[in-house]
This record gives sequence, structure tokens and C-alpha cells, in this order.
Amino acid sequence: MTIESMTPVDWPAVAAIYREGIATGDATFETETPAWGDWDAEHLPDARLVARRDGHVVGWAALSPVSDRCAYGGVAEVSVYVSASSQGAGIGKSLLDHLITASEEAGIWTLQAGIFPENEASIAMHLGQGFRIIGTREKLGQIDGVWRDVTLLERRSNRVGVLSRS
Repeated sequence: MTIESMTPVDWPAVAAIYREGIATGDATFETETPAWGDWDAEHLPDARLVARRDGHVVGWAALSPVSDRCAYGGVAEVSVYVSASSQGAGIGKSLLDHLITASEEAGIWTLQAGIFPENEASIAMHLGQGFRIIGTREKLGQIDGVWRDVTLLERRSNRVGVLSRS
């Protein structure tokens, strides 16, 4: 497996994996995969990755800004998706590792993730990569008329931004 920068050519495979995640009902509040132009506009250009196995995209990861206010310029939201047929093989962990490195190279000091509590594997993966649980946003939104909670996690860089907490 290799981890590489995502290009527009990868979008059909990335979109297919995204659709798989949407279909689970436990990956996102999104109900449809956006068009490439919309997705491209909403994600940071410096941290978009794909995992390839035997030449095929089997996972992807990207960052999106949490705000356009300059004070939040070093804070980004994490997305990591792995194809259903490739889950459990460490691909998500490898993507997240590479995404953390790319984020720090881009000057990002805080990564955050909002994960449905039922997605225990994703929460465990993030915790294993230095994220911590900040709390639960209760009944944040609905999917098919059902209110869903979201577990909020964050990871502070020890290389970029404020390096010590007091």
C-alpha cells in the first residue's frame, strides 16, 4: 500500500468510498456525495491523501477549515474514509498518520474530528493517534429523522503553534 497526494483524477474512486461511508449511516451527516468542484472548494489543498493498493484507491483523508476567521487558520477538521472491503487492515491509521504530518507541514496546530459514538473503530483509531475526547455534542443533527450525537475529539500538535500548555 502507498499513501499519495490526491488529484482530481482520483475523485471518482474517492467519491465511491465516500458514498459507501454515507450509506452506513455512521460516517457523516451528508446524504449525497458532492460534485468534485464543491468538495475541492471545501477542503484544504495541502492535506488531501489517498491510499492505493495494487494501483486502486482504497481510502482517502483530507482536511477542511473550521472557520474562515484568521484566528482559526491553524485549526482543521479531519476526514478519513476507507473502502468497506479494505477496513481493518490499518489503512485508516496510515492515512491519519500521514494526514497529521501533512497538517503540521501546512502550519496546522489543532486537528478536530466529529465522530458518531457508534463508530467505535474510528474513535479508537483517533485516540491511538494522539487525539483526545473533548466531549459529546448531543442531538447535533438528524439522519432520517433520528437525532444523532457526535463525539468531538482534538489533537494538538507538539511541533506547530503553542507548544506548551500552562
